[in-house]
Amino acid sequence: MTYLTVKQLSARYGVSVPSVWRWAREGDFPQPVRLSKCCTRWRLDDIEAWEASRKEEA
Repeated sequence: MTYLTVKQLSARYGVSVPSVWRWAREGDFPQPVRLSKCCTRWRLDDIEAWEASRKEEA
């Protein structure tokens, strides 16, 4: 399974790191997975599914 960091996601979408965290907090973005106390990541599969659902809406 592939995981992405918040920095990778911010680069992927051209937004700031706080924007990614805000999206997750507001619930319109896949929720991160806590791998350890200091390690939070997003599953690539979840991100790609979210992107596909957004394309269908458009």
